[in-house]
Amino acid sequence: MGHTYAQLAAGFGGGIATVYRYITEAVEVLAAVVPDLATAVRTAAHKAFVILDGTLLPIDRIAADRPYYSGKHKKHGMNVQVLTDPFGRLLWASAALPGPVHDIKAARTHGVIAALAEGWRALLGR
Repeated sequence: MGHTYAQLAAGFGGGIATVYRYITEAVEVLAAVVPDLATAVRTAAHKAFVILDGTLLPIDRIAADRPYYSGKHKKHGMNVQVLTDPFGRLLWASAALPGPVHDIKAARTHGVIAALAEGWRALLGR
């Protein structure tokens, strides 16, 4: 994980353009099958609890791309929120936001907190 396109191309004996194309195609396939937030909330409503956490995915950026620089982690990255069940199985992953966005702001931006609260209110009949 964290290998550059050049490293992947060398490791698999292909070209950089081929690696880029394969990664793009794989991301498109994954995006097509990932559950949306509403589906994840319906699933979460039947769990004892769920885990909402944010992570910084490191990216290769130059100093001019300051919007992606996370001062907390001292590197450029994208903030992604994930919702898992108690066993760590992925229920939902957010779209990426710039690295310095705080986890709670990211969760609010994606509507996760409101969706979870509404889902549990509906489950409890309130």
